[in-house]
Amino acid sequence: MDHFLSADAIRTRFSQAMSAMYQQEVPQYGTLMELVQQVNARCLADNPALHARLEAADELSRLNLERHGAIRVGTAQELATLRQMFAVMGMAPVGYYDLSQAGVPVHSTAFRPVSDEALRRNPFRIFTSLLRLELIDDIPLREKAAAILAQRDIFTPRCRALMAQHQQQGGLSEADADAFVHEALETFRWHALSTVDSADYQALSQQHRLIADVVCFPGCHINHLTPRTLDIDRVQALMPDYGIDPKAVIEGPPRREVPILLRQTSFKALEEPVIFQQGETGTHTARFGEIEQRGAALTPKGRALYDRLLAEAGTGTDNQQHQRRLSEVFRAFPDDERSLREQQLAWFSYRLSEQGAAQPPQSGESAGALVEQGRLIADPIIYEDFLPVSAAGIFQSNLGDKAQARSAGNASRADFEAALGAPVQDEMALYEARQRQSLARCGVSEA
Repeated sequence: MDHFLSADAIRTRFSQAMSAMYQQEVPQYGTLMELVQQVNARCLADNPALHARLEAADELSRLNLERHGAIRVGTAQELATLRQMFAVMGMAPVGYYDLSQAGVPVHSTAFRPVSDEALRRNPFRIFTSLLRLELIDDIPLREKAAAILAQRDIFTPRCRALMAQHQQQGGLSEADADAFVHEALETFRWHALSTVDSADYQALSQQHRLIADVVCFPGCHINHLTPRTLDIDRVQALMPDYGIDPKAVIEGPPRREVPILLRQTSFKALEEPVIFQQGETGTHTARFGEIEQRGAALTPKGRALYDRLLAEAGTGTDNQQHQRRLSEVFRAFPDDERSLREQQLAWFSYRLSEQGAAQPPQSGESAGALVEQGRLIADPIIYEDFLPVSAAGIFQSNLGDKAQARSAGNASRADFEAALGAPVQDEMALYEARQRQSLARCGVSEA
């Protein structure tokens, strides 16, 4: 029997191939990568305690490898086939995101690894959005968009064959895995040749720029790749020095002593030449570069507090003023690890210290007491997921549309899961399981 390459190894090969392709297609992304690596190196040099902690928690090796990408698809069949594709790479659908609440006619999930070991090896994620044709008000235009999408196949025949082979035999050999990476990459490649004429493109674009981006091209081109930084404020400030034009406002929570959830910024989308059917030429704006800073995953209690404070802070157009306002409002959110842990606002992963290994926990000893005694070390669990308001903000700023906020979204998780062909996993349950398993490994029964 052939030796199968691990899903983690296939995921790493694919993410590296996608990054190389995107650097060729969008040269500014390569510049962004250099900037992020320089800022991260400076952060680690300036903060030896952070360096030591990331190293001890086995988080350092994933930092420069870490990426997330984003794609948008048009049909249930495309989404269901992507689920099979990402399964080859050990990536499962986690979370349901309703972006219609911010006027973007999609709903989404994130394909990502879920186990501790897989996340340490490569936490590559793909934020995947499904176009919601039912939200197009113009019925003839909706029908035309559906007809256009029905005529395309975004997967190569060889890619489909290799996915079927993986399902039949439970894995892929190294040679087949390399062929799979090569073929899968074609689904995400940029194509300047549109599948529609300029009149249809303009009609779809006027309905919503994102609809034109999904419907008018032969594949679901990657629209951004995102490296992870340890200091997003510094990256935002330095981007103009590198010839990169940043979006106006950093999305997400404010700068904190203990970072939480996800902060994101990006550079403005490229205006790229397009050839329409019948030889007409034009431009399309959709693809950009994004940067993220990840912090602690919040419990349902912590997330409720975050959502309330974010709504209270509102949104600004000037980043400095917006960050000041956020910082003022978020004084109500504890900013030290002990409070976050004791008030059960964030999830933590626990490991024994040298002292704890020498004096193992006994029955009835709580995690809090053991941490205070120095026998147990509590590390905030990194947030591996996304924030729908921030995602919509990034999309809107780069599509050039003014936010079309609605008081209530059109959430339909059941419809999304039907299209996907499987339920999405609950991210909160995954974080809770990781915390519980880390305590069990240490011989502790309660947090």
